[in-house]
Amino acid sequence: MERELSKGEMENQLSKALTQWEKEYLGRGSVLVKADILRNMVIVAMKGVLTPAEQSLAKTREGLLSIKKIRADLVESGREHLGDVVGQITGVPVISFFTDISTKTGERIMVFQLAESLEKK
Repeated sequence: MERELSKGEMENQLSKALTQWEKEYLGRGSVLVKADILRNMVIVAMKGVLTPAEQSLAKTREGLLSIKKIRADLVESGREHLGDVVGQITGVPVISFFTDISTKTGERIMVFQLAESLEKK
C-alpha cells in the first residue's frame, strides 16, 4: 500500500511537476516555483517567467498587453494537461484554473481550485 504524501511533500512534487511542464510545454522554466496548498486550492507562485526580450517589450503599454495576452493564451492552451498534472499529484480533480502574470516583476500566479479540500484528507 502506498503511503499518503505529507502536505509539504505534495507541495514539493507540485512545484517540480509545474517546472517540468513549463520546460516541456513553454520551452523554459521559471527561476523559482513554489506551490502552496490552502483548503481546496493549490496556489503556485513562479518567479522569473519573462524572457529578456519580453522584459524589454514590457516597457511600453502595447508590449505589456501583448505579453499578457500571448502568455495567457499559451498557458490556457495547456490548461487541460496542467489540470491533469495537479489532479494526479493531489488525487483530487481540478474544477477551475486562474492565472495572471506581472510584467513588472516577471512573476506568474496560478490558482487551481480542486473538487474537495486537501486539508481534510
